[in-house]
Amino acid sequence: MEYYPKLIIDSLKTVIHPAKGQDIVSLGMVEDDIRINGKRVSFSLLFERPNDPTVAAIKRDCIAALKRDLGNEVEIEDNIFVKIKTQPKPEEEPALPGVRNVIAVASGKGGVGKSTVTANLAVALAQAGYSVGLLDADIFGPSVPIMFDTVEARPVLSEQKGATGKELIEPIEKYGVKMLSIGYFIDPESAAVWRGGMASNALKQLVTDTAWGDLDYLLIDMPPGTSDIHITLVSTVKITGAIIVSTPQKVALADAIKGINMFQNEKINVPILGIVENMAWFTPAELPNNRYYIFGEGGAKALAERMNVPLLAQIPIVQSICDNADKGTPIALNGNSITGMAFAELAQRVAEVAQK
Repeated sequence: MEYYPKLIIDSLKTVIHPAKGQDIVSLGMVEDDIRINGKRVSFSLLFERPNDPTVAAIKRDCIAALKRDLGNEVEIEDNIFVKIKTQPKPEEEPALPGVRNVIAVASGKGGVGKSTVTANLAVALAQAGYSVGLLDADIFGPSVPIMFDTVEARPVLSEQKGATGKELIEPIEKYGVKMLSIGYFIDPESAAVWRGGMASNALKQLVTDTAWGDLDYLLIDMPPGTSDIHITLVSTVKITGAIIVSTPQKVALADAIKGINMFQNEKINVPILGIVENMAWFTPAELPNNRYYIFGEGGAKALAERMNVPLLAQIPIVQSICDNADKGTPIALNGNSITGMAFAELAQRVAEVAQK
């Protein structure tokens, strides 16, 4: 008698699962790996778990059915193999279910005004009518409390609870921006000394244990450089994209490239929304139409073209931007100022690229 796969399948259709009352073929338990070599027949049975109590009974019934239909000479004993079905991983609940866009604002080096850009972008987005949150993830040098004049503020526990039942932190709110910073939990005059793991865990708690609510944008002011804190961030929440802040100087641009390459690394794979050129030129208050390129001209624009990413804005440096930051009144609140208008345009561009 010549064996062929359909003959074997037809025989196995007579084997009924003792618990489910259906034949094992209809249940999808017979793997598509039937092998025939003369009188030797082999195949695999799929089970949902390794300790399934029906394994022995079903194998025994398969042997009996095949010997009945193919003859006692069929070599089937010890040729039925057991495999365990691969269970699809359940979809993980998003860490921030009410947040539509999470945007990381980063720089390759310190001193380029990343935190100033982040704070003013947050205010500009809020003034444009968006619901906005701001997380100060610069664990080692938090600046949000100073920039929003909330140094004395102390977050309290919210009435809301997270998915694990843990009480959430209520963010500080000012100028229409919900914000949180490690600076609210430490002495502002003390140096924050953190080991890498401690800093990463602190950041993760600030992200996930805060009652952010429904937000159009959550901006994350990243620490400068590239570190395990950045990796913690992208593994904790789904990042919509990253904004890279640089000045026109060659040294800053070189470090900006490192920041771009970090986010584009295949293990991180975060889209680059664009580059912001901060301190693009100096404009004196008494000569608002004059531009003095004290850090060089057009460097970030050239970098954006080279890296094939958008140049989102060129922010001029004026005395008032420093004064307002120190007073805790971001310059973006003054939409009629040169810099305020620049940040309003930046907010519009960010809203456009984040929706693509």
